[in-house]
Amino acid sequence: MKKLTPMMQQYVDIKNQYPDTFLFFRLGDFYELFFDDAKLASRELEIALTARDCGLDEKAPMCGVPHHSVDKYIDRLIKKGYKVAMCDQVEDASQAVGIVKRDVVRVITPGTVLNTSLLDEKKNNYLMSIYLEDKCGISYVDISTGELFTTEIAGNNVKQDLINEIAKIMPREVIIPDVNFDEYDNILGELKNLYKFSVNQHYSWTFESSNAINRIKEHFNVLSIDGLGLVKNKLSTNATGAIIDYLKNTQKRHLEHISAVNSYSLSDTMALDLSTRVNLELTETIRGKSKAGSLLSVLDKTKTSMGGRLLRKWIESPLIVPKQIDLRLDAVSEVFNDVYFKNELLAVLKNIYDIERLAVKISFGSANPRDLIALKKSLQYIPEIKSLLNNKNGMLSEINAELDLLEDVTTLIEKAIIDEPSIGLKEGGIIKGGFSDDVDELNAISKDGKAWIASLESKERDSSSIKNLKIGYNRIFGYYLEVTKSNLSNVPEHYIRKQTLANCERYITPELKEMESKILSAKEKLLSLEHNLFLEIRSEIAKTIDRLQSTARAVSKIDVLTSFAQVALDNRYTKPIITEETEIKIESGRHPVVESMLENDFFVPNDTIINNDKFQISIITGPNMAGKSTYMRQVSLIVLMAQIGSFVPAHTAEIGVADRIFTRVGASDDLSQGQSTFMVEMSEMANILNCATDKSLLILDEIGRGTSTFDGLSIAWAVVEYISEKNSSRTLFSTHYHEITELETRVKGVKNYRISIKEEGDNIIFLRKIEEGSADKSYGIQVAKLAGLPKEVIKKASKILKRLEKNDIAKRKNGANSNSDISAEEIIREDNVQLSFSEVHLMSIMDELNKIDINNTTPFDALTILAMLKEKTKF
Repeated sequence: MKKLTPMMQQYVDIKNQYPDTFLFFRLGDFYELFFDDAKLASRELEIALTARDCGLDEKAPMCGVPHHSVDKYIDRLIKKGYKVAMCDQVEDASQAVGIVKRDVVRVITPGTVLNTSLLDEKKNNYLMSIYLEDKCGISYVDISTGELFTTEIAGNNVKQDLINEIAKIMPREVIIPDVNFDEYDNILGELKNLYKFSVNQHYSWTFESSNAINRIKEHFNVLSIDGLGLVKNKLSTNATGAIIDYLKNTQKRHLEHISAVNSYSLSDTMALDLSTRVNLELTETIRGKSKAGSLLSVLDKTKTSMGGRLLRKWIESPLIVPKQIDLRLDAVSEVFNDVYFKNELLAVLKNIYDIERLAVKISFGSANPRDLIALKKSLQYIPEIKSLLNNKNGMLSEINAELDLLEDVTTLIEKAIIDEPSIGLKEGGIIKGGFSDDVDELNAISKDGKAWIASLESKERDSSSIKNLKIGYNRIFGYYLEVTKSNLSNVPEHYIRKQTLANCERYITPELKEMESKILSAKEKLLSLEHNLFLEIRSEIAKTIDRLQSTARAVSKIDVLTSFAQVALDNRYTKPIITEETEIKIESGRHPVVESMLENDFFVPNDTIINNDKFQISIITGPNMAGKSTYMRQVSLIVLMAQIGSFVPAHTAEIGVADRIFTRVGASDDLSQGQSTFMVEMSEMANILNCATDKSLLILDEIGRGTSTFDGLSIAWAVVEYISEKNSSRTLFSTHYHEITELETRVKGVKNYRISIKEEGDNIIFLRKIEEGSADKSYGIQVAKLAGLPKEVIKKASKILKRLEKNDIAKRKNGANSNSDISAEEIIREDNVQLSFSEVHLMSIMDELNKIDINNTTPFDALTILAMLKEKTKF
């Protein structure tokens, strides 16, 4: 019976340990894949599928990629959610007995990417761990920056709060226990397609308390987890222990750069649910999922990658404690009010590389010589930043104290590494002259050897009278003397022929070979020595990882604050006043994103006042496209901007801190979950009514429009009353149900507003201004005309509308039971519209609906009538 060859048996043995992972098996200058891996990889990577003799009757399917370009192929697989195991030689081939020993040195997954060329420089790449019981523990880490966070979710809305946290964190990969998969999939299935993360199962025993605690203690080298802030959070401990174990299994080494665990509570910052994050387009647009057109795109003037990542975090987690918010605002104000100070900071910050990720590469042992030069150049600007921050107050003073000059690191790199080193560690050209006597000596031999070669070439030309004689070098023959065919008669007798080519002959001499031995020996020793010295230097710098990370965090803070100041100056933003009261008062507020996208048009500003008293609920009416949604989003974005510490687009703004912002905007079917537009709307509305407090801000756009008119009106009416009586939340409520405006006289705190419109004949002009009062028309036909509907349709609609309005006026004048009613069926028939039996039947039901006195019908009565009419629709 035939057996696999030793090399293929080695491959199969290793592959069996990683059944769900692509195994990249290093053979010479290529990484090869075999069998099923090769078949799938050839399709996914669009590379040729070949075959290789494996010892069996059939050849093994095979494909491969060059080792020097492997990163781009790994990137393509990772983006598709696959995992890749890198299998390399783990012993010197010259020392091997039999086949060279190979093993997996690292497993790359979507959440454990370290190669900065594969990462978004201004976005964290999170791996998340989730552990569910009656409560939920989550832990998430970015191994490219060393940040590790954990929290525990409890209460009556564990599932929804978990979904909201995932929407905030946006992980690239989630790990769960390898048991009870359905329980987790019920939650993650709703999100993994939306946020494009992969879900992988990990050993369930690693999530168990005793194992998790042991793994945490081992990683942080502590005797107890008491000092890590995890004692009271059992489930977050379980999730953290499991994520550390997963990292150990995939990275195959200790991760010293993950040196702290940051435990937090959901109540520490403003709660934003999934719907609100999407609707407000905080970091990406609804359409296209792009940064351009989001709030982040407006506020991001950061100069460093670190600052860009921190800004995203601040936007995702607004503060709720006024003192903390004011610290940021005061710091922004200090930069804003000193243009010279701001410009100096910007000039310095633009020269700083990603210290945070450079530090991790150094700690991880993957930094190359140019990475160290980038670090040195960055650290050389830290003294200038500290100098600029001298005598500053508040948060700026705190940042100054956090900055470490790291002069020892800068000095070491300056003395040891040349200014423009090679990228590779084994190519030489790394260590600066004067740092090592041994390197200097070997460099001198190499340099003198080259000079000796040049001198020999000149001497041989003179002695042989062969003017075009030259000395060359290749790896096979080493140094040689090259003579063209036309000069062969002048070749000295002591030349030894080595190679014959078409146009020349190559020779060697004992003298040349002796010097070659010295030169090559020195070169080989030099390469090895420089490599070893570089590793020592890198290891020495790795010891300062905590100081590097602390300085990186400080630089990122000053970067974000300076960005806020620059944006405020560019866009005429003002510093908001933060209060613990419930009133939000904005004078001449503007939408930050819409305003930034207007090139020539002037954005019309609007005032806002909402509180828990006389101005609790603003009912906003007006036609579509008039600007209702823009205005409401504008208010919520101004509040959010204020609470992250940014100035706001307004003349003045007093912001009573919001604990949550809820939005119910738009109506897109959740087809993946089989839920209709109306079901999604009602589910989101239920979540809002169950969770909103008197500190919350609610943005509700056309509640009830996903169902029939009377159903929708009844629900909208009841929602307004419930918010007023139960939640006491500050609310902006837009609607096309003009009947809702009657609540101004019935419910305390309700105020009517409308979008002002200018009529010119049959046309309308949107003035975009919010004013007190309610709209008396919907202007639906005029909006349809602006949208480009055919003239014939507009004309027909106008004619039918006039007849319907005439009928409504007659009914109001003569009473609800007037015999002057004209049915909708009659109106349409007058215009020669042919109707089917079912349409005629429905028209008769419409006539009955038309006879209902809305003004004297309560929402409950309306629902009862609708139930009876529903029976009549069954034909």
